[in-house]
Amino acid sequence: MSHPHPELGPPPPAPAGSLRIVPLGGLGEIGRNMTVFEFDGKILIVDCGVLFPEDDQPGIDLILPDFDYIRDRLDDVVGLVLTHGHEDHIGAVPYLLRERPDIPMFGSRLTLAFLEAKLREHRITPVATTVVEGDRTSLAPFDLEFIAVNHSIPDALAVAIRTPAGQLVVHTGDFKMDQLPLDGRVTDLRAFARLGDEGVDLMLVDSTNAEVPGFVASEKDIVPALERYFAQSERRIIVASFASHIHRVQQIIDVARAHRRKVAFVGRSMVRNMGIARDLGYLTIPADTVVDVKALDDHPDDGVVLICTGSQGEPMAVLSRIAGRDHSIVLGPDDTVILASSLIPGNENAVFRVINGLMRWGATVVHKGNAMVHVSGHAAAGELLYLYNLVRPTNVMPVHGEIRHLRANADLAMATGVEARNVAMAEDGVVVDLVDGHARVVGAVPCGYVYVDGASVGDITEASLKDRRILGSEGFVSVHVVVDSATGKVVGGPVVSARGFLEDDAVFDDVLPLITAALEEAGGRGIGDAHQLQQVVRRTLGRWVSSTHRRKPMIIPVVIEV
Repeated sequence: MSHPHPELGPPPPAPAGSLRIVPLGGLGEIGRNMTVFEFDGKILIVDCGVLFPEDDQPGIDLILPDFDYIRDRLDDVVGLVLTHGHEDHIGAVPYLLRERPDIPMFGSRLTLAFLEAKLREHRITPVATTVVEGDRTSLAPFDLEFIAVNHSIPDALAVAIRTPAGQLVVHTGDFKMDQLPLDGRVTDLRAFARLGDEGVDLMLVDSTNAEVPGFVASEKDIVPALERYFAQSERRIIVASFASHIHRVQQIIDVARAHRRKVAFVGRSMVRNMGIARDLGYLTIPADTVVDVKALDDHPDDGVVLICTGSQGEPMAVLSRIAGRDHSIVLGPDDTVILASSLIPGNENAVFRVINGLMRWGATVVHKGNAMVHVSGHAAAGELLYLYNLVRPTNVMPVHGEIRHLRANADLAMATGVEARNVAMAEDGVVVDLVDGHARVVGAVPCGYVYVDGASVGDITEASLKDRRILGSEGFVSVHVVVDSATGKVVGGPVVSARGFLEDDAVFDDVLPLITAALEEAGGRGIGDAHQLQQVVRRTLGRWVSSTHRRKPMIIPVVIEV
């Protein structure tokens, strides 16, 4: 088995006739999916998504793939293929198109509709081509074939990539094998079998649920739980879901109609996406079902259902604001809140915080942990085994998942007969070459996080985040002192002020003589440079704070020479 190693150096030039694969996101994490395929100097990109920040990334809005690897070669990009319309697969496209707006894009009708609505906000007009399952498109030197796959959003596609060297690579995108999907669109196993008969040299496979045994339940299986909670609720019902989960929203609408409840969409992305889905025919909304959120007071509490965003505990999403009493919708006792989604790894604390906030106001909170109100959109181990046996790929590269998911997927591939040396275990930035029918790790390229903070893109560094973490957890201490430049004597201060440390600045009275003594001792040794004196203050105060209070706040010394 090929493993990534920290000591991997830059990859050598790609051999003639080889296909180079460079994941720039999505391997070792859930999100930021982006894979670069290179052949004969030309580049094909599959997906370009975002990763949402965790608690230890304060102030960050989004995390993008690192485009540095292709930034100087954007003119070599022949196309961008989007497998489906989830944010972790399309969310970074506007930032890529800022650098080259005319990159040809290919995706299903719904995927491109979601993306184009997003691009309008960035004032970008894309060059987009709609494709459907069964279509074949030539983007020289790549030949693409699109395959229907079932996922938690309509119109998801896998893509088969052929090269002039006779290589056939299949990227599954996100998929599962729901045999009774709500829209009747099943994963096209016949197409996968046909590709297997042709001979798949490399398959990149969704790993998210590789640790989960068996098969994922059908979307239809959640209806009984929804029916039960709708029947027993005597007040308002609030359902939180992804703004792209059209199937789930359709189920809520259908159950609401059966229980004579009106539906209100809450949240900008939810309103926008459901409008797109309805206009394109992916969402069926009977007349007189939807009401404006501003008209909720005109309807009894037991006659409405609110469908909103915030199922992942996002701080600015509707559900978090409701839980924090920072929204016009005021939660009441005995209201029912249903979180119709799974927990994305890393979001657990944020979601539990919201659940606790909702329950504080007396709401009944229903989630995947206590009721069957969500099923995953990703294939479990049984489905992955089925696919491997169907396609019989020569090489496998697990994608879309944390390390544990990738490894579990690799083990499944080997259990079906894929040779260990033909399983390419890679992480973001690790370069894999497909040469003479064998996929192997050949090097690595820099591939860091690119942070979006408001209008700033890429300006926030890990050092900046470290400062933010210190400020958030340890506080801030500033020291002002005036020193005679001729004698080195302290003639004013030190004055210490703190924020987020302790309430009373008097706690620093004991360290003031130590700072004065340290400065005068430094002056006696001929140290008179203001920067050097600031370091003396920082060290003296830092040692005292650490030994006395077991804290490590940010210390900002200011030395003024007179």
